Amino acid sequence: MREQESAAKVRILPPLVPLGAIALGIGLNRLWPLDSLFELPAPSRLWVGGGLIAVSIVVLGIWPIAMFLRSGQNPEPWKPTPSLHFDGPYRLTRNPMYLMMVLVCLGTAIALANLWIFLLMPVVGWTLHRFAILPEEAYLESRFGENYLAYKSRVRRWL
Repeated sequence: MREQESAAKVRILPPLVPLGAIALGIGLNRLWPLDSLFELPAPSRLWVGGGLIAVSIVVLGIWPIAMFLRSGQNPEPWKPTPSLHFDGPYRLTRNPMYLMMVLVCLGTAIALANLWIFLLMPVVGWTLHRFAILPEEAYLESRFGENYLAYKSRVRRWL
């Protein structure tokens, strides 16, 4: 079986989804500024938003990638998955890296007091769900069967 046939059929580069939403939100805010929901003064906004971004990247991004690399797996979703991970952040969410991407949008929205980015978060979540998570889940179910189904039954997709 060729590599593409033995991997999830993810047809997007997932990090581009939140980055695109952040860029779009910044652009929209310049054209049509909206009143912010985040009434925190600038230093507090930067600390809260920046802290959320930093914690999300470390706990839900770097940690899972390090787990993959230590086990000899490639973290790219379109590459074959030789084994499942049930420890670390995978005890709390089946998709820590995708959750990180949504939380980075939230942290950026807070730090920049940008309501547009906040409003684009559901689009980010839906796009990741439709074009990355669902193809990955279908692949993992076909590859690991009952083992993955049991994991799905005890761990939520997002949180």
